[in-house]
Amino acid sequence: MAMGIYITYSILDFPDLTADGSFPLGGAVTAALMTSGVSGIRIFELFIPMYILALPVAFLIGMLAGIATGIIHVKFKIRDLISGIIVMTGLFTINLRIAGAANVPIFRLENLFENPFVSRLFSGVLQPYTNVVLIFLAVILCKTALDAYLKTKSGLILRAVGDNSQFVTTLAVDKGNVKILGLAIANGLIALSGSLMTQWQRVFDLQQGTGTMVIGLASVIIGMSFTKQLSFLKATSGAVIGSILYRACIAIAIQLGLSANDLKLITAVLLFVILVLSQSKKKKVNANA
Repeated sequence: MAMGIYITYSILDFPDLTADGSFPLGGAVTAALMTSGVSGIRIFELFIPMYILALPVAFLIGMLAGIATGIIHVKFKIRDLISGIIVMTGLFTINLRIAGAANVPIFRLENLFENPFVSRLFSGVLQPYTNVVLIFLAVILCKTALDAYLKTKSGLILRAVGDNSQFVTTLAVDKGNVKILGLAIANGLIALSGSLMTQWQRVFDLQQGTGTMVIGLASVIIGMSFTKQLSFLKATSGAVIGSILYRACIAIAIQLGLSANDLKLITAVLLFVILVLSQSKKKKVNANA
């Protein structure tokens, strides 16, 4: 999810509130597929379980949400923030329609984290670390694929749009279409994370996307401060590290006695502190310059 926010916030400089709708969109698609009564599909001689198929489907559906935001902004000239709000609001109903209910439990169904293959692979002493290892592998795969894409011609143009859109225009490339592509990839990643979250929690909740944008921003800003200090780290690595550190801060706050009901307040305060500190660093750098 943080990598998706990194694309919109850091690369495109686009405040995309679609994230609050595309995150549960991935969960809704996953819940609908897993409760459809079909265990999987067979492609040639390979049987693909529904909990595996849900991941790429969630990514593709999430891309459609990003495309919708991009078209509203680029083709209809609606402001970026308003475009995201429009799609986010519409996705609330769409997610409910897809899932069929505001809360869909999938406790008794096989999922990415609980299935016969994983049980055999992570038996004995490895069993408690199943979720961590599988999520780590998913993050590595997404990060590797995103890094590889950003090195391509299309990826370089995407990175240039946020920094110097006029330069992209001189290359005879439609910067609007590049923005749409970036929003599609970003929301695809966010929906994919929603699919993983639903399978990990073993339940879909219509409200699970609330605050996704704020959480992602906090993670990306924390990560960006690290990548500036450690130049050998890529920006995508910073987003991943930032998300881990953000969750660590939340865990510490709860350990200090704050209630889990205070998570939204903790998130708001943490984001405020991070933004203030980042602004202070910028002022010091400008003063020294």
